[in-house]
Amino acid sequence: MTIKNIVREYSKLLKNVTHIPAKEVEILILHLLQKNVIWLHLNNDEEFTKEKELKELVLKRAKDFPMEYLTLKASFYGEQFHVKEGVLIPRPETEFLVEKAVEILKTIENPKVLEIGVGSGIISVMLARLVPGIKIIAVDINKIALELAQKNAQYHEVEDAIEFRESDLFTNVAENDFDMVISNPPYIQNDFKLGVNVMHEPGSALFGGVIGDELLKDIILGTKGKDIKYLLCEMGYDQLKPLTEFIKDIKHHKLNFYKDYENFDRGFTLEFKK
Repeated sequence: MTIKNIVREYSKLLKNVTHIPAKEVEILILHLLQKNVIWLHLNNDEEFTKEKELKELVLKRAKDFPMEYLTLKASFYGEQFHVKEGVLIPRPETEFLVEKAVEILKTIENPKVLEIGVGSGIISVMLARLVPGIKIIAVDINKIALELAQKNAQYHEVEDAIEFRESDLFTNVAENDFDMVISNPPYIQNDFKLGVNVMHEPGSALFGGVIGDELLKDIILGTKGKDIKYLLCEMGYDQLKPLTEFIKDIKHHKLNFYKDYENFDRGFTLEFKK
């Protein structure tokens, strides 16, 4: 069959999992052929030679398997990043966290940052690209994530600015000379029912405890204990009030919350007194 007919036929299998079935089939075709959209438009009437491989991918996608895990890449902050199973897929709302951090870090000469829970490396990589003179220690308990994050740092040519380290929160971080801690930690309540597609992602990167904000609170206390001035975290949409109550009993200078693209409460900037 021609590429055009392949798209028409296989998009029928995806009509119940996406509102853009034809587009997703095209993305999978381009992934298999390692071509771009312009090539596709110019070669729609060519015979498609990888139908067996495409069928396998489409059938997985039809079961709500994430597109990012099929194509092994995701877009974040306008850039391409490698992704793989076993590591959380980048989310567009995390761009707000990066923007807030850049705004502060550009006022600090040669800033030093600790990222807790580096995942695929999107936060550390973008900070390294956007903030001159920055040095970052990026930690995670997931060895697969650390390997992937290092691959992304190399791909974006910022590996010299980031040290990757296996650590459970602050456990393997002896340094105290950071200007900022930044984190997008697991913050979902353990018994919260997620969509089928999200359940393909690692639970350790999603679920934060019985209440959900346990790790967030540990990071707040750990940052305060190391006398680090700034803490920026992503959080759950329903955690503003409990975190406000928790933080009010901790000596700090300023606390600001921000919302995401859908106007949900999504994160906070906490400045401690020095």
